[in-house]
Amino acid sequence: MIRATLAKDPREVAGMFDAVARRYDLTNDVMSLWQIRMWRRVARAAVGAAPGLRILDLAAGTGTSAVEYAADGADVVACDLSPGMVAEGRRRHPEIEFVVGDAMALPFADADFDVVTISYGLRNVQDAAAALAEMARVTRPGGRLVIAEFSTSVRPALRGLYRFYLGAALPAVGRLVSSNPRAYAYLGESIVAWPDQEALAALMHAAGWRGVGYKNLSGGIVAIHRGTLPEG
Repeated sequence: MIRATLAKDPREVAGMFDAVARRYDLTNDVMSLWQIRMWRRVARAAVGAAPGLRILDLAAGTGTSAVEYAADGADVVACDLSPGMVAEGRRRHPEIEFVVGDAMALPFADADFDVVTISYGLRNVQDAAAALAEMARVTRPGGRLVIAEFSTSVRPALRGLYRFYLGAALPAVGRLVSSNPRAYAYLGESIVAWPDQEALAALMHAAGWRGVGYKNLSGGIVAIHRGTLPEG
């Protein structure tokens, strides 16, 4: 099992997600108490997919968000580290272009996309700073980055309950609904170890993104971060 304290070797991360690909979306619904659907709507609005935009959806999983961006008229590439996720995505959505790729070494040309987005995957990357720099490399000047990620609750009363859920309740639910319950024990550990909203905003700025801001959802359990790549 991968633990948040380990180096997040890309092969281990890919193998973990290969094992949960078939039931991944259903399990996410249950684990989030169906809140993930609301979080996805907010992220979709932030991405602002529209005809004429080329969008890279990283950590795309089975393509749940990529399909929505395509429905909004954008040209979408779905990229994921897990070959199992990509295979399941291609099976479900053959109309979407799926690519196996590592966020730290993206298989795309410079300035290839108008928008890059990643949902609940950045904390699984071995070097988040390197990944943010790679996202900047493949984004055109003036293009945007949208990150949806678990974060730190801003409500003191909720913080203790949330940590209990991540440490005890989440693994227990995982044993009931997931084909790989150990993956969801890792999920809780990785969220607790992840930087808070301001720290992630600072990482984005250091990687070259400007106008960085974020919006808290569900009391900060999730945050949507946004940034723009400077022109010139």
